Amino acid sequence: MTALRRLLLPVALPVGVSLFDTWVHWDAHEQLRMAGALGAAFALLLRRRLPLFTFLLTLPAVLLSDAVTASLIALYTLASVTRHRVLLGVCALAFTLSDMTSWPSPIFDLTKVATLITLGYTGATAAAPVFLGQLVQTRRDLSLRLVEISEARDHEQLLTAQAVLARERAELAREMHDVVSHQVSLIAVRAGALQVGTRDAEAKEAAGTIRRLSVQTLDELRHMVSVLRASDGRPTELTPQPSLADLEQLVRSSGIEAQLTTDLPDGLPPAVQRAVYRTVQEALTNARKHAPGATATVRIHHEGTCIRVAITNTAPTRPALPLPSAHYGLVGLRQRAALLGGTVSFGPTVDGGYELCLELPAVGTAPG
Repeated sequence: MTALRRLLLPVALPVGVSLFDTWVHWDAHEQLRMAGALGAAFALLLRRRLPLFTFLLTLPAVLLSDAVTASLIALYTLASVTRHRVLLGVCALAFTLSDMTSWPSPIFDLTKVATLITLGYTGATAAAPVFLGQLVQTRRDLSLRLVEISEARDHEQLLTAQAVLARERAELAREMHDVVSHQVSLIAVRAGALQVGTRDAEAKEAAGTIRRLSVQTLDELRHMVSVLRASDGRPTELTPQPSLADLEQLVRSSGIEAQLTTDLPDGLPPAVQRAVYRTVQEALTNARKHAPGATATVRIHHEGTCIRVAITNTAPTRPALPLPSAHYGLVGLRQRAALLGGTVSFGPTVDGGYELCLELPAVGTAPG
C-alpha cells in the first residue's frame, strides 16, 4: 500500500491542486474558459513523459482564464528535465504574455505604469518555477556526481588492495622459489645420489621414493609460484584436481606399505571425490611421519546413503623423527567434510595403531 501511494502521489497531487485552482476560479457562464482550465489540469498526467507538450497544452488555460497553476507546474517539470536555457526562456515569456492577455479582447498597453508592474510581476511568477526546476535538476546532477565519485573511490581502493595483494603474492612466490624450491631440489638431488650409490635394496627403494616425491613436490611448487605470480587478472590454468581414479597411484607412492579396498560407485560428485582423496592422502602422510615402519589399510565402502572411508595404520616399528607440523591437516579435513554434510573422526586403536574415518552422504551418486 505504501509503494502504491508513493507511485500515485506525484501524479495525483499536481492534478488535484490544479483542479482546486479551477474550482476557485469557476464561472459557469464561461464554459470555454472552464473547459480550458479542466483540460490543463488533466494534461498534467502527461508531464513526466511529454513535459514540453504538456506545457503547450496548458497555455490555452492561461490565455483564457485565471487558473494558471497547471501551467506553472508544467513549466517547473520542463525546467527540471531540460538543459535548453533558451527554450525555458521562450516558455517563460509565452506564459507571461498569455497571462497578461485577456482573450478574446486582448488589452496590452506598455505605455501604462500598471501594465509594466503587471508585466514584472507575471514575469517573476513565470521565472520562479523555471529557477526551482533548474535548482532541482542541479541537485539531481550533484547527487549523481557524488555517487560517481563514491564509486570511483571504492574502485580506487579496490585497485589499491589488489596492488598490495599482488605485491604480497609476488613476494611469497619469490620466497617459495628461492627457499623452498631450492631445499626440495637439494633433497631430490641427495636422494638420487643415494639411490645410485647405495647397494642396500631397502635403502635404494626408499631413496627412489624420496626422489620421486621431491620431484612431484617441485612440480606443484612451480605451479603454485606461477599462480601466485599471475596477478594481472587473467585466469590461471590450475592443476587438474585429484579424483578416485588417482587413489591407487596415491597409495603406491605413499612411501609405506598400504592396501586399498574400495567399492564406490561411479558418478560421485567431484567435491566428494576430492574429499575422499585428500582424506586418504592426509592419513597416509601422517602414518609415514608419525608411525615409521607401520603398514596401512585403506577401506572405502558405500553403505546405503553413506560413504565411509577408514584408514588404519599399525603401530610403528621404530621411533618417529621430530618433523615440523602446523597441525592444520586434520582441521582442514573436518572443515571440508562439514561443508559436504559429513564428519571426520580419528584416534588410536587398541593395538597401538591409529585410525582416521570419514563419513559423507552419498549425494549425486549413480546407482551401483
